Amino acid sequence: QVQLVESGGGLVQAGGSLRLSCAASGRYAMGWFRQAPGKEREFVAAISYGGGRTYYADSVKGRFTISRDNAKNTMYLQMNSLKAEDTAVYYCAAGRGLVLGTGIHEYDYWGQGTQVTVSS
Repeated sequence: QVQLVESGGGLVQAGGSLRLSCAASGRYAMGWFRQAPGKEREFVAAISYGGGRTYYADSVKGRFTISRDNAKNTMYLQMNSLKAEDTAVYYCAAGRGLVLGTGIHEYDYWGQGTQVTVSS
């Protein structure tokens, strides 16, 4: 069983930055998703196991950067130029046998989530 543990969430003003971390071991493609109150969970960003391939939702492209350090078993999400609409619980996920995925159903393991609140 893979355990994923997110950290780094918090309260930030619009225009500010946060960096989320997700600790996980194993050879998995990984991704970040988010869920705002009253809305469905949505894809944010994904990264292949080697880190050479990444993909972003249009809403965060150019503002967020996904990366990973396999030596530290950690994935990151650097979030810059944050907007109020980025407020959500952010989840990291890992997928067995996955190269790069954007769909919730493609991932097998999920973290507990970390709250990001952007004040306007």
